[in-house]
Amino acid sequence: MRLWTFHPQYLDARGLTAVWREALLARQVLLGQTRGYTHHPQLIRFRKSKQPIDCIHYYLQIVYEEANRRGYIFDRDKIGDYLKWLHMTATKGQLFYEWNYFKKKIQIRNNDHYQRIKNLDVPDPHPLFRIISGPIETWEKITLVQNRKCFNGLFLSAFI
Repeated sequence: MRLWTFHPQYLDARGLTAVWREALLARQVLLGQTRGYTHHPQLIRFRKSKQPIDCIHYYLQIVYEEANRRGYIFDRDKIGDYLKWLHMTATKGQLFYEWNYFKKKIQIRNNDHYQRIKNLDVPDPHPLFRIISGPIETWEKITLVQNRKCFNGLFLSAFI
């Protein structure tokens, strides 16, 4: 499960579809309607919010709007109500880490899409998130490098 901190406008078709499904699964987990994925690290930040269900609904709404903009048909009825003023914080380090992780992933999966985004260093965040200074979130499972300290110190110093 990956609930990206950056705006879904940067996702290719496969990525947009995947984040829709994964956010719907996250919704089910947060509602207590499934036994799987209950301890998934991606859900920690939603659970820390005062209104996790509203937050995941808002997250889904933005994904839905992006899909709709592209002419895809996602079922709006799967998204519950939410408060539009809700926001969660995310660190610059987290946004930067995810963006670089995504670019490496998309370069292999869809090189044409990679060519369109490769020169963008810092993407716009998903509107749910307000970006604050800081390193990669402690709940993140680092996959680009083995050493969190090294990644935070060497690559993020210009961004945090």
